[in-house]
Amino acid sequence: MSQPLVVKKDDDLDEEEYYSPFLGIEKGAVLQEARVFHDPQLDARRCCQVITKLLYLLNQGDTFTKVEATEVIIVTSSLMKDMNSKTDMYRANAIRVLCRIIDSTLLTQIERYLKQAIVDKNPVVASAALVSGIYLLQTSPEVVKRWSNEVQEAVQSRAALVQFHALALLHQIRQNDRLAVSKLVTSLTRGSVRSPLAQCLLIRYTSQVIRESGMNTQGGDRPFFDFLESCLRNKAEMVILEAARAITDLNGVTSRELTPAITVLQLFLSSSKPVLRFAAVRTLNKVASTHPLAVTNCNIDMESLISDQNRSIATLAITTLLKTGNESSVDRLMKQMTNFMSDIADEFKIVVVEAIRSLCLKFPLKYRSLMNFLSNILREEGGFDYKKAIVDSIIILIRDIPDAKESGLFHLCEFIEDCEFTYLSTQILHFLGNEGPKTSDPSKYIRYIYNRVILENATVRASAVSTLAKFGALVDALKPRIFVLLRRCLFDGDDEVRDRATLYIKLLDGEATVGETEKDVTDFLFGSLDVPLANLEASLRNYEPSEVPFDISSVPKETKSQPLAEKKATGKKSTGPSSTVNGPVPTIDASYEKLLSAIPEFAGFGKLFKSSTPVELTEAETEYSVNVVKHIYDGHVVLQYNCTNTIPEQLLEEVMVFVDASEAEEFSEVASKPLRSLPYDSPGQTFVAFEKPEGVLATGKFSNILKFIVKEVDSSTGEAEDDGVEDEYQLEDFEIISADYMLKVGVSNFRNAWESMDPESERVDEYGLGVRESLAEAVSAVISILGMQPCEGTDVVQNNSRSHTCLLSGVFIGNVKVLVRLSFGISGPKEVAMKLAVRSDDPEVSDRIHEIVANG
Repeated sequence: MSQPLVVKKDDDLDEEEYYSPFLGIEKGAVLQEARVFHDPQLDARRCCQVITKLLYLLNQGDTFTKVEATEVIIVTSSLMKDMNSKTDMYRANAIRVLCRIIDSTLLTQIERYLKQAIVDKNPVVASAALVSGIYLLQTSPEVVKRWSNEVQEAVQSRAALVQFHALALLHQIRQNDRLAVSKLVTSLTRGSVRSPLAQCLLIRYTSQVIRESGMNTQGGDRPFFDFLESCLRNKAEMVILEAARAITDLNGVTSRELTPAITVLQLFLSSSKPVLRFAAVRTLNKVASTHPLAVTNCNIDMESLISDQNRSIATLAITTLLKTGNESSVDRLMKQMTNFMSDIADEFKIVVVEAIRSLCLKFPLKYRSLMNFLSNILREEGGFDYKKAIVDSIIILIRDIPDAKESGLFHLCEFIEDCEFTYLSTQILHFLGNEGPKTSDPSKYIRYIYNRVILENATVRASAVSTLAKFGALVDALKPRIFVLLRRCLFDGDDEVRDRATLYIKLLDGEATVGETEKDVTDFLFGSLDVPLANLEASLRNYEPSEVPFDISSVPKETKSQPLAEKKATGKKSTGPSSTVNGPVPTIDASYEKLLSAIPEFAGFGKLFKSSTPVELTEAETEYSVNVVKHIYDGHVVLQYNCTNTIPEQLLEEVMVFVDASEAEEFSEVASKPLRSLPYDSPGQTFVAFEKPEGVLATGKFSNILKFIVKEVDSSTGEAEDDGVEDEYQLEDFEIISADYMLKVGVSNFRNAWESMDPESERVDEYGLGVRESLAEAVSAVISILGMQPCEGTDVVQNNSRSHTCLLSGVFIGNVKVLVRLSFGISGPKEVAMKLAVRSDDPEVSDRIHEIVANG
């Protein structure tokens, strides 16, 4: 750290006169700071520079009073003289301070001195001028851009810091010209940059050029990738890490191209420096999410990091191992983590729990050991977020792995016996009420549920009463015992508990509730509310008590989509049911099914088979936000257009979408439902229904135009004008594809499911997939075409593998179960061949799967 300047006040000036320019600027603090210094060799001008520096520091907090113009001239003149001082430190400090307080008019007067300083032989002076240029680029860009030649010369400097600052300034000058940035990177990647700091900057700029130009590492940007690869052999550790991180972040990078970066990161895992170990394992953790097999060679090194003293490193190591581990290593990892979990904080534990959940979904046959581990850590001490993460993970595993239901429910029952969090107790009781009656022995859960009625607070007791009623409604053998327990609840001290007990006794007693059927009772207990809660809350808030009672039928049933503010913040973030290849198996969204069944035009279409994820038809920042959800029926397709008006000054009425299905000849429009009104930031839906031939896999492209009447809204009153203008808005096209007729439904044991299907339904054929970059690309393409669920982690292809087997399962429209076994092979010139074997409940469906692949 540099020593402070030493000053003495000139004896010819009294204190008040000397400090007069700064009397309104925290005078006491300035005087106290100035008195600290004492040196008889320095004059008043040097003291003035120190006070000017103090002025600048005070300026950062906006605690100063504006000084007079004449006083500014005195200060700036003093600093300008220092710019030509023979002492380099004075020159550097003067440049920094002057460029912070100078305006654009005065800048032109000292521009010549600044340009000279940029190419000065003293690195301190040159760096001060370059850093000042970076600051001035924000206020006077046109002036700084004239310094390009001098900055270019400074990039060739031998001083490391000068080269770093010069490269940063030169890039900022050219950042709005993509071609200029590309030329800059091209010229500098030939080896003229030697400073480690500057090389790190150059690596980032190179990655930026590759991303913005949309290049792939196999094409014309090979010199750029060769530069990144050469940086992996640099002497500076920071350069090596920056290059490795840049390579792993590239889009479309192959496993072969990742290998050099993975190798150097593996070496850093055994480094004696904690910062290098942390940087390496954090990068590998990120790579493991997209290329798990590329990181498997580092597993042995990462296992040694589980016991690292730095808990951040240990957590990253264990989560990376969970992502890259195979089925045989699961048990060993569980043993290592037993002692590990007690030594880390809750936020790290949550990361580990989420990684275990993903591993269990990837290897469902290992659910026993993973479920036992989750149940053990659930009994340990921890905060709410940590416990909630474990409970959510167990619930997801129960839903997605049928064999895990019995043990999972038992672990949850044991947890609520000693659970201190009301939210988690009620969540588990609700889930237990839905899943418990469907198990082989529902009676074993009654004890755990009724204990909550006796021992817990009123909120949990009320939830337990509802859970008991669900068991009584679905399990006839338990109904008499449930009646006894519910009658005991009639004497509870809480009104909510007593009211629920009374209601459920009436519902379960068929004779006491005239006109109620068993189906009505089940729908009441297990069905969801017909209207969205957000809409119900809004309607209740707007209701004013009067003689007319509140009518729930007046609540709009349209599904509330993502709020506009959140949509703008997250870009094209889709809402609604969604899934990933390795994620949870999707099911039909109950809100969609209820919404469509409540519309008379669609009530006769039958049972909804599948609802797609929303497809965006507009850009994120446009006037109107529209996405479409494809609802598939046996003989019809309903298109739900979710619309949002993003203009506060407009009200849209009679909103509808005109759909051109000329490129989808097998579809014919049969019904539509326009949206009557679309206020600002209030999502609404309009529908268009098409009929398609039953038994035909109809596909095609749909063009869309949003039509509406727009009315201006008075911003002061919020009322719209009476007259409106018809207008329209062009939307993006979308397609209905073969995958829309397939539901992703996984199986826990593919081999047993395959052998249980009729061999007569099996259809086998071979296909040539042409030239592919890798087997992984071919596997991903076929999965996308079929729209089926990969099983047992077979969607992941090993590095440099020349053959691969992928297992898929799903349900085809008409509720036909389908299993697919894909065998891939690759020849010398990257020609990929595939053998496709299909078994299903219907041999005709097996033939259709082959047709989809042949036409895909």
